[in-house]
Amino acid sequence: MHIIDQLKNLNTLLIKNKIKVSVAESCTGGLISYNLTKIPGASKYFMMGLVSYSNKSKIDLLKVKPQTLLKHGAVSAKTCKEMCENLLKISRTNIAVSVTGIAGPDGGTKKKPIGLVYIGICSKKKTEIKKLNFNKKKTRINIQNQVLVKTIKLIKNHINIL
Repeated sequence: MHIIDQLKNLNTLLIKNKIKVSVAESCTGGLISYNLTKIPGASKYFMMGLVSYSNKSKIDLLKVKPQTLLKHGAVSAKTCKEMCENLLKISRTNIAVSVTGIAGPDGGTKKKPIGLVYIGICSKKKTEIKKLNFNKKKTRINIQNQVLVKTIKLIKNHINIL
């Protein structure tokens, strides 16, 4: 299914189920928020999108603990979880999504290679953190687009547990 069709399908599901969504993005730089709002009717479900690229913004806006960033780094399951759960509280939406990772073309290490991405999705009922390792030979935009596709699927799956 083409991305626009996936977005239309998600749009319909969110509106039909009266579900509100918020997004906190780092490595995707607003791509998810942009795509979630490109289909007419998005104002019925999309409440807010934050691009928290710097550690300072993760701390100041999303209330990620400084010690989490020091101990685990910005690209970690723990940071992704705090971003997601804190955004859920801040936004008061049904679903919050967070994304942090290394899209390249540089910035990767042996421990945290290019293509490593964490996607968090949470509601009052459940928090899920997905660790993904995309092919580091892919381009930055390709990795970001793959994260978008995976995020759409995760939101759809999460709707079923609400």
